[in-house]
Amino acid sequence: MIPEIKKILYATDLSKNSSYAFYYAINLARKFDAKITILHAVEPIPLYAEAYAASMIERVERQDREKAIAQIHQLLEEFCQKVESRIGAPCLPLVSKTLVLIGHPVEEVLRVAEEEECDIIVLGSHGKGFLKQTFLGSVSSAVLHRSRKPVFVIPIPSEKMTTEWDEI
Repeated sequence: MIPEIKKILYATDLSKNSSYAFYYAINLARKFDAKITILHAVEPIPLYAEAYAASMIERVERQDREKAIAQIHQLLEEFCQKVESRIGAPCLPLVSKTLVLIGHPVEEVLRVAEEEECDIIVLGSHGKGFLKQTFLGSVSSAVLHRSRKPVFVIPIPSEKMTTEWDEI
């Protein structure tokens, strides 16, 4: 028996390609009547930097997290409006939770997938995202190899596809 898909973890680095992967998460959620948890992991400040700026670290991390959450919500609303205008079905109600965490992306994706009891993980295969960190690529590969859950890795679309999906 194939397990039901009721909870989807969508990991994003806020790049254009990860938005493309979100389209797949929406499609899966609609087909299986599932809910989506969005995760964005921000790399922690290196230990050597903490020694020089210990008092500012917490404030900076909180501000970064708040900015990332605001950016995710804005991108999500804009993307959902585009999708809704094309397919006619609402997508915002499919999102049950948005998480922005400080931590190593691979570890956070795996941990959140377990804690939230997600049935599947959806992420893009490569991108350069928020704060110019490389998130998906090596992350998707590590998640794919270490996860105990099914992982749906979305490759960078071809130029033709990029134009088509971006004009949604």
